Amino acid sequence: MAKSEFVIDVTEATFQAEVLDRSRQVPVVVDFWAPWCGPCRMLGPVLEKLAAEYKGGFILAKINTDENQRIAMQLGIQGIPAVKGFKDGRIAAEFVGAVPEPQVRAFLQKLDVKVGSGAAAPAGPDVNALLAEGKWIEAEAALRRMGAANGAEPAVKLNLARALLAQGKAAEADALLNNVTGGPEEAAALQLRPLAGLLLEATTHTNGAGALDGLYYAAGQKIAGGDLRGAMDALLDVLRKDKKFRNGEARQAMLAIFAVLGEDSPLVREYRGKLASVLF
Repeated sequence: MAKSEFVIDVTEATFQAEVLDRSRQVPVVVDFWAPWCGPCRMLGPVLEKLAAEYKGGFILAKINTDENQRIAMQLGIQGIPAVKGFKDGRIAAEFVGAVPEPQVRAFLQKLDVKVGSGAAAPAGPDVNALLAEGKWIEAEAALRRMGAANGAEPAVKLNLARALLAQGKAAEADALLNNVTGGPEEAAALQLRPLAGLLLEATTHTNGAGALDGLYYAAGQKIAGGDLRGAMDALLDVLRKDKKFRNGEARQAMLAIFAVLGEDSPLVREYRGKLASVLF
């Protein structure tokens, strides 16, 4: 349990904001522990003592691995206590086991921890929450502050692309997506690219289009106007008339909108059922 303003309890739901985002302002030391772990009970007080001593020079984030198994697996935790130091959204130093205090101090030196002013650095905005709430402008601003448009990790670039696509800003989103290669992020980028293509095409082919093409472009124009529901209705109308429109482009654009909104979105749950009823 957290015991001071410099020691916080973190869960899978708050890991992005409290660890990754916050580490761009101040080093965050993550202590992976469990109530049954004897060595954890030895190391924990040492870490908490140093957190108080450094007065906000770093934030100690405690993660109970019994209650947050997924994030522990994602970070490769195989034994506890395990400690990972984050700076600028990345792991900068780490160790395993209940090491003595001098070794912990040496670990903090690797993170370039300095004694703080006594005020814990505030957490950055929760970008995932902003995206889930459809606050695209705020999410874009937060992601740009995180350096998403300039050499950031692929996951951050993907989130910026989502925020841009939801606002109809296709050109920059397309450039970002084309620069995401390798790993699971590349597959996610591939899923989003059809929407970037639709938005780009909709800005240049509004006149003289056939009925179905016009309806397809209208979907892109609705996205640019902030009407994602209207865009999905237009794409469903296209698919009702031609399920294989342009070799599946309308269906792919619909799935890309789902990816922009996120699987937990009520709109996605509603329109996934509608899409299935049209296609099958």
